[in-house]
Amino acid sequence: MLCLAAFAFVFTVVGISVASNSGPAEIVLKTSTGKKPAFFPHKAHQDMMECATCHHTKNADGNRGAYVAGEEKACLSCHDDKGFKDNAHNLCKGCHKDGYNGKKGPTKCGDCHKKDL
Repeated sequence: MLCLAAFAFVFTVVGISVASNSGPAEIVLKTSTGKKPAFFPHKAHQDMMECATCHHTKNADGNRGAYVAGEEKACLSCHDDKGFKDNAHNLCKGCHKDGYNGKKGPTKCGDCHKKDL
């Protein structure tokens, strides 16, 4: 439980720098399993796409709901550690494989999960 709390803290609070009123520019996602942390360039993604591409809310029935600006919460406020990992890998790797506006992203583990973070 302590590891999950630490992961939630890191995900919600730790940012290397802050993008103007839009959340951290860069985020280091540390895992509770001791695996290498993942580096996420949030600002670079903001510059390419709308927030709703990744962010969402939760409907009363517990399913994914539409994005509402200003109501962003830490992923772990709804997703458990495994759920967040599974959803992030599916969303990120799927988009990176398919590409966005003709540009594909990294898909190998070591591209995001860095030993020295």
